[in-house]
Amino acid sequence: MNRIRKGDTVVVMVGKDRGRQGTVLRMLSGNRVVVEGLNLVKRHTKPNPQAGLQGGIVEREAPLDLSNVQIYNPTTQRPDRVGFRSLEDGRKVRFFKSNKEVIDI
Repeated sequence: MNRIRKGDTVVVMVGKDRGRQGTVLRMLSGNRVVVEGLNLVKRHTKPNPQAGLQGGIVEREAPLDLSNVQIYNPTTQRPDRVGFRSLEDGRKVRFFKSNKEVIDI
């Protein structure tokens, strides 16, 4: 079970986008994560008339390492660490370490 999942709001802790937050779009293999609107890079693409793609400079999100982001806690309005806990019904859920609030309901 991952500490950060697709759809979570995360805060970037290091790099050029430090302190900014966004939503996780994709989880990649090798502990990489793509965050909406963060770590933007310019990619020079060739036109492909068969696929209907126009060439030019395209700005898109590049992957970030999972260790460089933390999940955002809306209660404390700060980035927080994540732990795991088993509920009475046997489900394994994530919780914020600072206030012990369950993330997955």
